Amino acid sequence: MELDHDICYRAICARDARFDGRFFTGVTSTGIYCRPVCPARTPGAMNCTFFICAAAAEEAGFRPCRRCRPETAPGTPAWRGTSTTVSRALRLIEEGALTDASIEDMSARLGVGGRHLRRLFNEHLGASPAAVANTRRIHFAKRMIEETSLSMTHIALAAGFNNVRRFNAAVRQSFDRTPTEIRKLAPSGLQHANGGTITLRLSCREPFDWHGLLAWLAPRAIPGIEQVKGMTYRRTVSLNDFTGVIELEPATRRGPALLLRTPVEASPVLLQIVDGVRALFDLDADPAAIAEQLSEDPLLAPAARKHPGIRVPGCWDRFELAVRAILGQQVTVVGATRLTGRLAERFGRPCTSPKSLAGHPDRLFPRPEDLIHADIAGLGMPSARAETIRRFARAVYDGEPILETAPDLPTAIARLTSLPGIGDWTAQYIAMRALREPDAFPAGDLGLRKALVGNDDKLPTGTTLRKRSEIWRPWRAYAAMLLWRNLADNTEKGRR
Repeated sequence: MELDHDICYRAICARDARFDGRFFTGVTSTGIYCRPVCPARTPGAMNCTFFICAAAAEEAGFRPCRRCRPETAPGTPAWRGTSTTVSRALRLIEEGALTDASIEDMSARLGVGGRHLRRLFNEHLGASPAAVANTRRIHFAKRMIEETSLSMTHIALAAGFNNVRRFNAAVRQSFDRTPTEIRKLAPSGLQHANGGTITLRLSCREPFDWHGLLAWLAPRAIPGIEQVKGMTYRRTVSLNDFTGVIELEPATRRGPALLLRTPVEASPVLLQIVDGVRALFDLDADPAAIAEQLSEDPLLAPAARKHPGIRVPGCWDRFELAVRAILGQQVTVVGATRLTGRLAERFGRPCTSPKSLAGHPDRLFPRPEDLIHADIAGLGMPSARAETIRRFARAVYDGEPILETAPDLPTAIARLTSLPGIGDWTAQYIAMRALREPDAFPAGDLGLRKALVGNDDKLPTGTTLRKRSEIWRPWRAYAAMLLWRNLADNTEKGRR
């Protein structure tokens, strides 16, 4: 992807926060690369080279700026100016696809060859897949060094390094300082590993509709597993040897961000937790770009203005979300939440975290193997739906790729609908939230159809809605969220 030099330079001269994370500036006279919001003196235009991602700047030989800290920038939108193949590859890298596997293995999951994937990365990002994965690890490690008091051994393992020696070498190569030197020079007030809790700041782009996210998640929070209380979201998690409760709430200073709190015992899997949270709350979305396109439609423009910074809620666990979507077929949101809570209570496992004793969530969602032979119909649902869940659990347990990132959206939908009992609505909803497909769109949803009722009060068909949605591509999932929010607003207005 080619960046317009004049536009980028004007952005850094204005220190425009809207461009933060969209590109990085390499300064040839210093060998440093910066964010567009860097407070340092603006370099001359002739000394500036622009990169679409931090990995490209580092591959070109630039070191991260110590003032603007590129590792704390909002995540680069995976879809911005990239091919769909690169977007899906970036999601796989976030999921750790290159931790224990090769680029060839990852490219095979995307239906392309390794050489072709490297070419696409070079064309669209200016960096190789390996460089992107390495920059992701090393930037996370630096944040852990500066923002926690964890030992270097804990940080090295959390960032995915096999040993401390390799970790030390990578940090010195990237930042020209040892981990110990970085910690000594860390900004004051960032030491957060106190009282057995780690706190990390997860940045995002403005505007960020946290109230809207909580309003969406609250009625869908699975009893015993999730909790929305005030401005705080909590849930149980289980990764490798860690089981416990994580907590999210908005930061109150230094720009839009969420504060993630985890038990210190979560440090070996902290990178996975951070990636999971960013996906759950869609923190890497580019709300300005999305709103700009959707606002061109007079139907969506008022909702886009009323709900700036809307996000598509993801999920913590794909299997959990998929089961909930199946349970939600032809029932209300309240009914689906109640059923999912019963399922978790009967077939899930207790969470052994000490926090569960203080009124926090205390259950873990059932694993696929827990539901293969479970008497799910006894919870109060049609036997056919219970059989669909058992069949789905069996497919996931057997390793079928129905919940893996697919080469494209049609493939993802085809994989899901190949199972009896899963129709287009369920598949699109799962793709939208679990697979993070920004163009997924459950056109048959009754709420979306009601949101498009015209002056003649005639309910449009799913086919009509699907045709209408073509102008919202590739952001149809965000359009769906706006329509649902608009319908909820109108329903609430009608009750007053």
